[in-house]
Amino acid sequence: MNALWSRGLKLVYGKEPITGFVLIAGAVDVAIGSLDQSSSLVFFGLCVVSAALGLRLWQFYRRPTTNRGEMRDERVALSALPPQSSRPSLPTLSVPKKR
Repeated sequence: MNALWSRGLKLVYGKEPITGFVLIAGAVDVAIGSLDQSSSLVFFGLCVVSAALGLRLWQFYRRPTTNRGEMRDERVALSALPPQSSRPSLPTLSVPKKR
């Protein structure tokens, strides 16, 4: 059960943690409102959940997509460190054998 919870939270949070948090907060409002039989809290929670889902879908469709026929803009990763160290390498340590 714990693995399902962690997988579910990773799925909800994903790359947009703010909308994931709002989605979970709205779902908690719906759960508390339904257990407490408070229709206004259930309605508020449903509004928050629908707003979070709408925001997530808007963010998803706003991202630029690349077609397979088009050439993608390949970005070269910048390296902060040089390929080789300017210091000499450290000597290897030998472990003394116990008698």
